[in-house]
Amino acid sequence: MPKLPLLRLGMALLAAMPLSARLSAQEANPVSGPAPTADERINELSREVADLKTLVMQLQDQLRKALGAPSPPAAGISPPKEIAAPAVAAPAAASNTGLFGGTTMNVLLDGYYEWNGNSPVGRANYLRAYDVSSNSFSLNQADVVLESAPDLSIDKRYGARLDLQFGQATSTLQGNPANELRPDVYRNVFQAYGTYIFPVAAGLTFDFGKWASSLGLEGNYTKDQLNYSRSFLFDFLPFYHTGLRSKLALNDQLALNVWITNGTEQTEAFNNYKDQMFGILFTPTPALSWTMNYYQGQEHPDVIYEQIPTQPNLPYQQGTYILPIANAPDGKLQIVDTYVTWQVLPSLILAAEADYVQQRLYSFSSPARVEGGALYAGYQFFPKLALAARAEYLADIGGLFSGVTQYLKEGTLTLDYRPADHFLMRGEYRRDQSNRLYFLGHTLGMLESSQPTIGLGLVWWFGQKDGVW
Repeated sequence: MPKLPLLRLGMALLAAMPLSARLSAQEANPVSGPAPTADERINELSREVADLKTLVMQLQDQLRKALGAPSPPAAGISPPKEIAAPAVAAPAAASNTGLFGGTTMNVLLDGYYEWNGNSPVGRANYLRAYDVSSNSFSLNQADVVLESAPDLSIDKRYGARLDLQFGQATSTLQGNPANELRPDVYRNVFQAYGTYIFPVAAGLTFDFGKWASSLGLEGNYTKDQLNYSRSFLFDFLPFYHTGLRSKLALNDQLALNVWITNGTEQTEAFNNYKDQMFGILFTPTPALSWTMNYYQGQEHPDVIYEQIPTQPNLPYQQGTYILPIANAPDGKLQIVDTYVTWQVLPSLILAAEADYVQQRLYSFSSPARVEGGALYAGYQFFPKLALAARAEYLADIGGLFSGVTQYLKEGTLTLDYRPADHFLMRGEYRRDQSNRLYFLGHTLGMLESSQPTIGLGLVWWFGQKDGVW
């Protein structure tokens, strides 16, 4: 230790000695005059304590400088853990300006086991989006999410996101050749889009690429849902779109959405029509959110792909030949979708959804339609234990959803247990009901009017991204 700080320390201690001994000296050699009152003694003690605190802080600062230790943090800020071990250099703060600055990486693993009371032939659960297998240990999905989000606090107006997905869910999302004529090309890319925010009003955001649809209340990642299984409406409404979407935030309470897309679940366009979506997001309070959407599209292809050409001079694209469809259907799809969420209490959330969908094969055809709604409730009993319920009704008129005209109902009860951070266990009972014999039974050709299931879902996730994915 240098000599100068030690000298200052000794001088400061000598200066402090008369101050600390003043009271005892006064008691040993009392002065003439009236004795001080109790209030005067208390005031004198308070001044001397303040002087001592100031002196101690000066001594600590001199010792800190002599030892080369860092200055203490400002009031209200917890010191970093590195200060507890001064021999180890503290790491530099992460930068948000470099090529990978501010980029987060997250991983999610979602699996389940489900028992179907019908013991269905083929061990298949009907009308389920992700929990499609019965009496089988199943990998629902494994995901990797990379994101560099815009950050206006540092004037970073651009960003990008990539969601890679593997498992059963990829087949549900992109396995239908009626939507994706080349599903294998994009099967594992659930989302991939770039973002830029223009300084208009409270922010004008543009995304270009492929993104998860916000039609309907429920989403892809189980950890962000109230229930493990998804509703009929989630299974029916679009999963994703490719194109250009914009969001204009007028203020903290109101935002407008406009999309132009290739179609519903079409990474590549299979006709010349571009779908449109117009939406309003109303958030009067942080606890209450109301979304209203109107979507119009044309979901009938005007081309088909062939591996082996049946006619000469067909257009060629990446191993397939494109054959135009004569007199291709031109009927429109229309979706009216609305849902509201209300955080009634920190431990209680309520939600509701209503949808009306209409589609025609040709512009002059009679429409098939789906109309229905769902009610949700979730209650957090303890930090690790919660209960959620869903009740849903769906009228499938013309077989647009299920292939036959029927009226469907389902009730779901989900017990949520989180034994540790980023690990979720869900036990769930669900019963699907139809007004006709529709669900698979134990014997081939024998159908049931209901489908009861009991399942256990296990979800793990980790990474830097917080909140809803």
